[in-house]
Amino acid sequence: MTGLKLWTWSAARRGVPRSCAFLAALTLCIAMNGCSIRSLAISSMGNALAASGAGFGADDDPELIRAAAPFSLKLMESLLAEAPAHTGLLGAASSGFTQYAYAFVQQDADALESRDAGAARALRDRARALYHRARDYGLRALEQKHPNFRTQLEADPDAALDRLTREESPHLYWTAVAWTAAISLSKASPMAVSDLRLVDRMINRLKELDPDMDHGALHTFLVSYEMGRPGARDAEARARYHFEQAVRLSGGDKAAPYVALAENVCVGNQDKREFMALLERAAAIDVSRHPEWRLENAIMRRRARWLLTQIDQLFLE
Repeated sequence: MTGLKLWTWSAARRGVPRSCAFLAALTLCIAMNGCSIRSLAISSMGNALAASGAGFGADDDPELIRAAAPFSLKLMESLLAEAPAHTGLLGAASSGFTQYAYAFVQQDADALESRDAGAARALRDRARALYHRARDYGLRALEQKHPNFRTQLEADPDAALDRLTREESPHLYWTAVAWTAAISLSKASPMAVSDLRLVDRMINRLKELDPDMDHGALHTFLVSYEMGRPGARDAEARARYHFEQAVRLSGGDKAAPYVALAENVCVGNQDKREFMALLERAAAIDVSRHPEWRLENAIMRRRARWLLTQIDQLFLE
């Protein structure tokens, strides 16, 4: 504003009417900088939103995040309409929609199942749609460096995935997690289940690129993934291996590995004693020990406590 005032003041001194000078300055400013200023503002806001997950992750109030997350996610989508190639926003949308769908939609469906099966089914349908949205944003993030990545993935998965680097592993991770979650809620659809061949190759590539990513996040995911793969041999041994690695990499301070093993292995084995021990360990995690994991641990501790109330439904004895 200072520069504009000085410009109009000097123009008036030369005999140019002040109103004309102001309009000329404003027109010139818009013509020269309007688009770039708008793009810069969108990019800056996009960068800030893409980094907002750290602030959410440090919160210890899941219900506050439940209320706040939809606004943040829709704001990301609004910015992506203006800046569709913003890789950071695409990645944040992929991870954000995946986590929101799991923590606040799919888990609600599980809790409702025994009281209202129809409402639980509607929530799972919603969760599946959100997972699809997350998957598509993840694929778009990968396409920024690799045009037509999705088409190539379907035609020749190994060739498409071989081009990815470790830097892109977070986008690949959230895409694979969202896609797997959507498939798990679409078991009646042969077309959806057939996509497991692509997800399986994505997971194998992640193991090559960054097996220990994010303090064992991939290993935690693989506890449930190994147990859910159709026709897999030695699934339990692999799931337990990934559990051990996840606990090691997180220093035992994340609740998620304990919950994953309890839900996916102990229930199948009908091992109530181990189930209870694992969930009690998860429920006792100190959320203040690692502020950056506070929200994740709060959500998984809550799930652990809910699962402990379901023992009569999950175990025959």
